[in-house]
Amino acid sequence: MFDRIASQLSAQGTALQLRAKRQETIASNIANADTPNYKAVDFEFSKAFQQALGSRAGGSELALQGTKPGHFGTPGGPASNGISSLELATRYRTGGKTALDNNTVDMEVERTQFAANTLKYEAASRALTGSIKTMQSAISGQ
Repeated sequence: MFDRIASQLSAQGTALQLRAKRQETIASNIANADTPNYKAVDFEFSKAFQQALGSRAGGSELALQGTKPGHFGTPGGPASNGISSLELATRYRTGGKTALDNNTVDMEVERTQFAANTLKYEAASRALTGSIKTMQSAISGQ
């Protein structure tokens, strides 16, 4: 029973972490809108979420793919934060317009993605809060 509860909370926590990571990614694109040769990046939430859940279901935490000993997820490297496989899922955003300075950030796309991700983060946060409140009321018998 506790495994089921932990699994549900873990999945919702993973969704929140991924939404926060996506928000950081989009914010980074916005911050670099005037940086010459900057390529806008993003990741597909559903694919990253499935990858994270699949990795955890396999009994292992997500690990960064490092190429040098100092990288995350490699022996002797810093500890993983649990969302490290995003490095594999993050890709350059394609199909947009490119500025004269080879910057691919489209502010309209970024603002739209930022707002949509914010709403989805809030929904995931409320779902997690609701699950916790439901469990608390079940435990207390109310």
